[in-house]
Amino acid sequence: MVALLVACTYLLLAGVHVYWALGGRLAKDAAVPRVPRKVAAGDIAPPATASATVPAFTPSRTGTLLVGIGLAAVALMVGARAGLAAAPCTGPVLQWAIGLVALAMLARAVGDYRLVGFFKRITGSSFAWLDTWVYSPLCLALSAGLAYVAILPP
Repeated sequence: MVALLVACTYLLLAGVHVYWALGGRLAKDAAVPRVPRKVAAGDIAPPATASATVPAFTPSRTGTLLVGIGLAAVALMVGARAGLAAAPCTGPVLQWAIGLVALAMLARAVGDYRLVGFFKRITGSSFAWLDTWVYSPLCLALSAGLAYVAILPP
């Protein structure tokens, strides 16, 4: 049951990323961290119409599509480990791969101490709020689910 829930979550996330890669815009702005706008040298204040923050980076369509494919691959690995899908590789390799993804998700939940994770310093944007209350807790839950799937008996 845990494996099915984890695999379905990864498939849903993969679908959202493919949607964005194909030009979808719904919730896209809340998916990228924002940083304070830098005032140019000599400026006294930023223009009144300017936003106080800007995206930390602009994801490319190719990069977003690759993330979606990677998320779908994790769903396939979890399904294979639980016997829900054909295994693309042997048991121990699959077990270690899922364990490494679990560690990566744990690292994402903890964050970089700047823009993402439970210990981020830059706050005040819709992304930061969602990261604190949705994205980071989801990463922590997925990390636990992946670790559980990785240690399941074959």
